[in-house]
Amino acid sequence: MTSPDNLPEVPDAQVPDVPQAQEPPVARHGMFGAQDSGDTSGYGGLVVRRQPQLATPRPYGSYFDEIVDSLGLDDAIERVVVDRGELTLHVKRERLVEVSQKLRDDPALRFELSLGVSGVHYPYLTGEELHAVYHLCSITHNRRVRLEVSCPDSDPHIPSTVGVYPGHDWHERETYDFFGIVFDGHPALTRIMMPDDWDGHPQRKDYPLGGIPVEYRGATIPSPDQRRSYS
Repeated sequence: MTSPDNLPEVPDAQVPDVPQAQEPPVARHGMFGAQDSGDTSGYGGLVVRRQPQLATPRPYGSYFDEIVDSLGLDDAIERVVVDRGELTLHVKRERLVEVSQKLRDDPALRFELSLGVSGVHYPYLTGEELHAVYHLCSITHNRRVRLEVSCPDSDPHIPSTVGVYPGHDWHERETYDFFGIVFDGHPALTRIMMPDDWDGHPQRKDYPLGGIPVEYRGATIPSPDQRRSYS
């Protein structure tokens, strides 16, 4: 039996030298439109550390390198991120349909199933505050990939991908309804959850919380901006 003293020396694993962009913590006050002590949402004074926007260097690992190489549209990809065993391709918005089409139709890729479209609002990312996220699955190769596309608040337009994935019809409508992203080329981009005359987009982080009392089991609960403060 070999003693621990006689074991060969194993060199340390080579860890890619990825720059860690440090940003100061952000103290958020008066979230969801509440500007006084009536904010009982728990967000008042919350300190959030911003995640740096990093690109993962090659090799990506797993089947991720093969996906990027098979796609081959390097000029359409802003950056590649591998995190927690998942691959995300940040795509230029004007190239989204082209990238989606190749991911679906190329025999080496065959991402024939989309699991939907969702939105994200990053108020602090100047010029790319709104993001649309697409989760694609290859039944043929048993693989997954995520696409992410950004646009600014001042120009909230992203091309519709309904022509590639018809199931995106209602998903794009919901993302428009809740985040205000306009999907150009959508066959009928109207609200799907909120009334047609609803003001604003409720899942944006700058959307006011409350202002409308809610009836619950026979009792009326005041709107968040009218509740007493617990601080």
